[in-house]
Amino acid sequence: MKHATRFAAGVAATLLAAVAAPVNIADARPAPAPIDVLAPVAVAPAAAPLPTAAVAMGDSFISGEGAGSYESVVDVNGAAQGFPGWSAPNSNAFFCHRSANASIEVAALAVDARMNLACSGGQPHDMANDSINRPSGRTVEAQLDQLRTVATTHDIDVVLIGLGSNNSSFTFGNAAAECAGRFVADGYIGWWEVWVPIINWINGTTSPQQPCTANDLATAGELATAQIETTDALRLVVQTLQEIDADGEHTIVLQDYTNPLPLEYDDKFYKERRRTDTRDKFRHLVRERYAGGCPAHRASLGPAHQFSQGLGNLVEGTHASLAAEFPGVDLRYLNVQRAFDGARLCERSNSPAGVLATPVRLMDVSGGVPTGVPVTNIDGTNKIDIARIQGACTDWFQTCQESWHPNAAGHNVLGQCLSAAVAAVGDTRIDCVRNPWSGAISTS
Repeated sequence: MKHATRFAAGVAATLLAAVAAPVNIADARPAPAPIDVLAPVAVAPAAAPLPTAAVAMGDSFISGEGAGSYESVVDVNGAAQGFPGWSAPNSNAFFCHRSANASIEVAALAVDARMNLACSGGQPHDMANDSINRPSGRTVEAQLDQLRTVATTHDIDVVLIGLGSNNSSFTFGNAAAECAGRFVADGYIGWWEVWVPIINWINGTTSPQQPCTANDLATAGELATAQIETTDALRLVVQTLQEIDADGEHTIVLQDYTNPLPLEYDDKFYKERRRTDTRDKFRHLVRERYAGGCPAHRASLGPAHQFSQGLGNLVEGTHASLAAEFPGVDLRYLNVQRAFDGARLCERSNSPAGVLATPVRLMDVSGGVPTGVPVTNIDGTNKIDIARIQGACTDWFQTCQESWHPNAAGHNVLGQCLSAAVAAVGDTRIDCVRNPWSGAISTS
């Protein structure tokens, strides 16, 4: 017991001594350096915002076909393609015909840059796939790939899209060539003269001599199929923009199509030398209408407008489907079907002066190659001459592909329509109409 008491007393004494002994903290660890509370703290500078851009995608009515001043186009190999010559393959990227006068270039838009990715002849296929990978395509990258490239350097604010007039079922160019070819064949060839074919200058098939009907241009089933293709392609555009746009804020404008021909010709183009286009052989009337830019039967004008209205319904239907699928996206439908009222080909006696669309113009050949000079009148020609001239378009489509498209003045009007569509507040459908007498453009 004593030993236990002494042990306890020793432990207690030792503990008291340890508590009482001074502790040298410096011996245990270094003291922290004094902090200067007034020293500035370095902050990384905020990244500069990307410049804004308006982008055009789609087909010839958007690229600027017919408006001239065509710019170089970068092909799938990264090479800028300028004009390659009239006898070059039509697959050359330059023949996308991206014009400095296109509506995307002239519209009043509050952006830093404009990017034209559209290509004449563009189809829904070309949104996600290189155009050259389909028949009659051009050597350009998929338009979505081009759009992704733009997004690496620009904040995309506006996207203008025109798509649907060319697809797996029909193309605008083939429809135009069909109606014009039939009219010329009817006027130049008697029913008994089957030995000289007048052709559809795009597909090379022999043209019948009857006026075009609505079903000749596109059936209801073909239009329905085209709308499905167009909707599927544009869905990918909407989804891609959601992924790549810098701030996620952009306006998408889906534009439809305006018809270059009137519902009725001016009296000047009604008949020539007392022959209308319901007679057999009316060469002088063919020459009159060709000079005016409108070689087509009067009976084809109604079906032609049914065709353009069908394209309008296609675009409007695509807009409705995508707006329902993507309720948070600023998606607008721009109806331009009446944007050329009073200024269509052969709607006035002075046509093609003062109109908003390019006249039909073909090109002759010399030495086996195109002359490079558009044929503005066919006075004095015979059926052999006509067959040769139309054959040049079949062999070198670039010699005639500007025909029946908005010209530079037409794109100026379409630019006004686009400006109004982008500026509209709370509207998802914008109708752009030209006053046929004053030329004033109004939107609603």
